[in-house]
Amino acid sequence: MTIDWSNFTPWSSLAGGIVLGVASALFVLMNGRILGISGIIGGLVKRSAGDSGWRIAFVLGLLAAPAAWSLFAPPAAARIDAGWLAVVAAGLLVGIGTRYGAGCTSGHGVCGLSRLSPRSLAATIAFMAAGFATVFVTRHLLAR
Repeated sequence: MTIDWSNFTPWSSLAGGIVLGVASALFVLMNGRILGISGIIGGLVKRSAGDSGWRIAFVLGLLAAPAAWSLFAPPAAARIDAGWLAVVAAGLLVGIGTRYGAGCTSGHGVCGLSRLSPRSLAATIAFMAAGFATVFVTRHLLAR
């Protein structure tokens, strides 16, 4: 294994992690809720009275942030080494896994682990193991 040093970004990755951690901590301190994307978007599907406004604002912020960033820097080039069928299947599998795991990587991996939740530790280990296994199978066993 080699590191692509021209695309190795430890400082910006560290800064992004710090911003995400601070945002997650502020969200739980100010709202008493976990900053899990699947739970926030899921709450838009199952609406409860007076609960949609902040969820819509959050999702709009997720969409507006890359647009705002593009004013200062060119967007990163997206490269997907899969066909549309594989992308749709992967999305559906991630969605199903998120429902079975009672949360997503942001909810369990960032917020749950920071609260020392055993359930989040188990879920994060499962996410990572599934990712490792998927990469191994697709890159080494099914490679053409």
